[in-house]
Amino acid sequence: MDSESFAVKDNVMLKKQGRGGCMAPAGSLLLATVLGSLGTAAGSILVLNPEDRISVTRGVWLSLLGLVFFVSLYDLVNYIALRTSPGLRLVSAVQACLSCVTGAVVCWWSCPRNFLRSSHYMSEAYAWFGMAYFFYDIWSMYHVHSHDIGVVSGGADMKGMSANRVHGVSLEGFWAYFVRQPVIVLHHIFIGSFGFLVIVYFRGGLGDCVFGFVYLMELSTPFVSLRGILSKLKLKSSLLYVVNGITMLVTFFFCRVIMFPYVCYMYARFTGLPYWKAISSLPTTCKAGIAVLMMPQVYWFILMVQGAVKVLCFGEGKSKEKNRNLVG
Repeated sequence: MDSESFAVKDNVMLKKQGRGGCMAPAGSLLLATVLGSLGTAAGSILVLNPEDRISVTRGVWLSLLGLVFFVSLYDLVNYIALRTSPGLRLVSAVQACLSCVTGAVVCWWSCPRNFLRSSHYMSEAYAWFGMAYFFYDIWSMYHVHSHDIGVVSGGADMKGMSANRVHGVSLEGFWAYFVRQPVIVLHHIFIGSFGFLVIVYFRGGLGDCVFGFVYLMELSTPFVSLRGILSKLKLKSSLLYVVNGITMLVTFFFCRVIMFPYVCYMYARFTGLPYWKAISSLPTTCKAGIAVLMMPQVYWFILMVQGAVKVLCFGEGKSKEKNRNLVG
């Protein structure tokens, strides 16, 4: 299988080299599209005052720019790397960095002023821009899933579908992917639809500080992505892999598991109520949203801890087969 993969990669390289001068313009066009879409989005909101709201027209424009940005970035990374999975992880890391910048700005502006009523336009602006990422990411993960099945099994697991349908979109193939990864797909749909509506409409401009912390949940994602990239590069036994794994666990724990109880503590302090009474005073929809957001984080954190214990205590070789389904 390894010799076959190298042969395919060498064949792709020869084809790209044969194109000669066409390689640079295509890459330059993708780079220009990535930078242009991000720059245009930034320029369209930097003219606003901090507490301005994002109009529907501006929001739709930001969503279109976000879709262009993430799809173009994915194509650019794959154009350079000639691989699908690392490209997916790098785009995820870039999205996480943008989300963290948004969260830092929102927390810096809103939290010191008024926990509930202060707001910054960045929270709504990135909700519109980042919404496109979650639906793009479902497609890209399905694309990787189909590609991996086609490479590993020669398409046999796709029940006779043509090569074009394996690498394109088919209901049968997508359902097979959904059955295999239901948690991550439902998580993306929930965040990209209901989460977006909560930030932009349902909250009524309240709780901007809380959503700043929600954006900061993505702080662990670059380390999750780097873990996957190092695994693809056969560097699981390296010190960098171990250090990155520990950093991933720590950031995931603080930014995705402990973050929700801490925000509830901030709310209790703001209202002057005891901790549990403050939580019980929240609207039912708010408590349900916290539960839906937090449960997958706890689930993934448990998987990460189990994987880390197996690697550190039993060695990578003995736990290799059992770790294939872990996050990252």
